[in-house]
Amino acid sequence: LQSNGCHIGPGFAEENVEPEEETVIKTAGDSHLMPPNLPDFHGCSPGWSSAFYGAECFGSEVHSYMKNLGKQKSSGSQNIDAKKVELEQLLMMETKNYRKTIKFYQKLLQKERRNKGPETKSMLPKLRGQLQEMKLSRVYFVPVDFPVFYFSWLCLSEQIMYAEQWGVEFGVLPTVIHNRTTDIVDVASADESSLLVYYNTEKHKCNNQNGIRVLQAGTPLGLMAYLYSRNAFLEGYVQQFLYTFRYFCTQEEFLHFLLDRISSTLSSASLDPSTSLTKICNRSFYILQAWIEDCYSVDFATNAELVCTLREFISSKVAPLNGYGERLLSLLEDASARKSGSAQQCSSMEKREEEGEEDRKTLHSICKKLSEDVSRKNFNWKVSKGMGPIAHYQRERLYTISSVLPKPCYSSFTEEFPVSFAKADEVGPYLLTEYSVQQLCCQLTLLQQELFHKCHPVHFLNSRALGVKDKCVAVQKAVSTEEASLKVCNLFLSKCIQDQYLLQLLRNADSISTWVAAEIVTCHTSKLQVSLLSKFLLIAKSCYEQRNFATAMQILAGLENLIVRQLPAWKILPAKVAEIMEELKAVEVYDSLCLMEGERFKTLPTIPSAHVLAMHVQQLETGGFTMTNGAHKWAKLRNIAKVVSQVHAFQENPYTFTPDFKLQSYLRQRITRFKDADISALAADNCANFHQIPAEKHSRKIQDTLRRMKATFQ
Repeated sequence: LQSNGCHIGPGFAEENVEPEEETVIKTAGDSHLMPPNLPDFHGCSPGWSSAFYGAECFGSEVHSYMKNLGKQKSSGSQNIDAKKVELEQLLMMETKNYRKTIKFYQKLLQKERRNKGPETKSMLPKLRGQLQEMKLSRVYFVPVDFPVFYFSWLCLSEQIMYAEQWGVEFGVLPTVIHNRTTDIVDVASADESSLLVYYNTEKHKCNNQNGIRVLQAGTPLGLMAYLYSRNAFLEGYVQQFLYTFRYFCTQEEFLHFLLDRISSTLSSASLDPSTSLTKICNRSFYILQAWIEDCYSVDFATNAELVCTLREFISSKVAPLNGYGERLLSLLEDASARKSGSAQQCSSMEKREEEGEEDRKTLHSICKKLSEDVSRKNFNWKVSKGMGPIAHYQRERLYTISSVLPKPCYSSFTEEFPVSFAKADEVGPYLLTEYSVQQLCCQLTLLQQELFHKCHPVHFLNSRALGVKDKCVAVQKAVSTEEASLKVCNLFLSKCIQDQYLLQLLRNADSISTWVAAEIVTCHTSKLQVSLLSKFLLIAKSCYEQRNFATAMQILAGLENLIVRQLPAWKILPAKVAEIMEELKAVEVYDSLCLMEGERFKTLPTIPSAHVLAMHVQQLETGGFTMTNGAHKWAKLRNIAKVVSQVHAFQENPYTFTPDFKLQSYLRQRITRFKDADISALAADNCANFHQIPAEKHSRKIQDTLRRMKATFQ
C-alpha cells in the first residue's frame, strides 16, 4: 500500500480513489460466499518485506492482536471479519479526508496564481507538508502511530490475519510432523526437540509467543512442520522458507508433505475452527497458495510433472469436498497464463532479433549475388533518373576476423528495406555521439529493467553450481574442465530442479560489456575514441546516480577490457572524466544490504548488479549448512533469504522513463552485432588503437638494435 491508489505530483493533481473504495467494499461483500470452515480466498504471499524485516515488519500492536487471536476459539473468524470491517471503514474515512485536502490545496494553488491575498502563500507550504505526511502514513512498513498501524494492517496484515488464525501451538507440531489423524496430542515433547532446535534471547521477547523461543535449526521435516506454527507468517518464516527450502528438500518432497497433510485431515476437518485437524488442513491450503503465488515461475513452470501431480490431486480429492479446490485450480490457471504470456513476449522479441539478423545477412547476400551477376553477364541496366547511375561493381576484399556481420551494400538498393536493418551497420558508433548521455542512460536502463523484472530471488541461489565465479579469481589453465566440474559443489539437492535465468542475465551483461569495448576499438580516429570514452563514462556515472548499478558495472567491465585500457586515447582524456573510472571502481564493492538502507530505495527505483548480488549470496553460502546433529542452520538460511528478498523489493518500484523504441532498436542491434566479437581482432584492424612512434625515433631504435647485434658477433 505504498501508493494506495493515490499519487502526489508536483501540482497534486486530483486522484481517483473510488476504485479503491469499491475494491474494499467488494472484498468485504464477497467474504460471506465461502462456508465457515473454508479460508477466505485472499492473496496470502507474505511478500519480500516479510522475508527482509522478519518479525520487525509489523509493530507491537499487530503482534499483540495476533497473540490475542490465538487465544480465541470459535469466535476467531468472526472477530477477524469485524476487525476487517472496522479497518475498511477507517480506510474509507482517511481516503475521503485525503481527497478533500487535495481539493483544498488545489483551490489555494489557483488563488495563489491569481495573486489573491498573502495568507494563501503562507498556508500552502503547511498544507503541502500535511499532504506529504498523509502520503507517508500509507507506507506499510512504518508501524508507529495509530493511523499508520491500520493502514499497514489493511495492506498486508489482512491476508496475514486469515493465515494466522489457522496456526497451531508448538505442542501440536508433533501432530503435524507425524501426520496423525487424531486431534489428541499425545506425542512427547522429545519428538519436537529432536527435529527443531531453539535458542533463547531477550531481543525477541515481544514478538514470540513464549517470549524467548527463537528457531535456530531443524531437520527438513521439522522445518516444514514449523510452517504450521502460530506466527510463522507474521514473523516472516513462511516467506523465508519459500526462498530457501531447496537447500534441504526438493519441490516434489515439499509438495508431497503438504498434500499428505491435506489428505489426512480433509475428511476429518469439522466446522469447528478450533480443532487442530481443521487448522492443519486450512493452513496447508494457505501455504500451498503462498507457494504458487510467489514461486510458480521457478518451481512449477519448469516442472510439468509437479503441476500435473498438484492439479490431479486437487481435482480428484480436494474439489469434491472443499470449495477451496476450485480456487486453487483457478490460481494455477492464472499463474500459467501469466507465465506463458511473458514467455511468448520474450520469444517474440528474440525471434524479431533473429529475423533482423537474418534479414541483414540476406540483404548482403542478395546484393553480392546481384553484383556478381552484373559483372559476369554485363547486363545493360536501365535505371530511372531518380535512382541515378549504378557504379561498376568493384570486387570486395576478403573478410577479416573483425567482420562480425556482413557490411551494408549500396544505399540506393537498401532504401527499399526497413531503415533499422541497414542503419545500425551504416551509422556505426557515430549515432552514439548524436544522442545525449541522459537519453542513452534512460534507454539502456529500460532495456536492463526488462530483463531484471523477469528474475526471481531464487535465481540467485546456488549460483556456484551454475559456474558463476568471481571475475577477479583467475582460473588456472592447467586444471581441466572435468576436474573443475568435479570441484563445483551443488548446494541444492541433486533432484532439485534449478532455473538458470541468472546465466541469461550474466550473458546479457557480458554482451553489453563486449559491445562497449567493441564500439571504442572500432573508432577510426583518436578524437572519436576520446568522445566515446567520455560518453560511456558519463553514461555509467548517470546510471549509478539513478541507482541502475547493473548497467554501470557492465560499462565499467567494458572499459576495463585489457585492450581498451591500453588505448592511446586515455592519455588525452580530460582529467575530470578520467576520475569517473575510479568512482565506478569504488561502487563495484559494496555491502550486500547497503542498497536497502535509508529511505532512498523506498522512493527511487533500483537495479542491482546481478553478478555482484550473486557473489554476496555465495559468501553467505560459504560454510556448512548443517550442525553436528544433522539439523540445518535456519539462522544461515534466514540471512540468505533476507539478501535475495531485495530482488522483489526493487521490482516493486520500476523506472518510468519514456521509451524511445527507435533508439532501443539501434542499441539492441549494436549489442547483438558485437556480443561474440573478438576485441583483439577488432583492435588489430584499426591503426588508431596503436601508439604512433615518430619516424626518426623509430629508425634510431633500429640502428641501435643493429649496432648491439653487430657487437655481439665481434
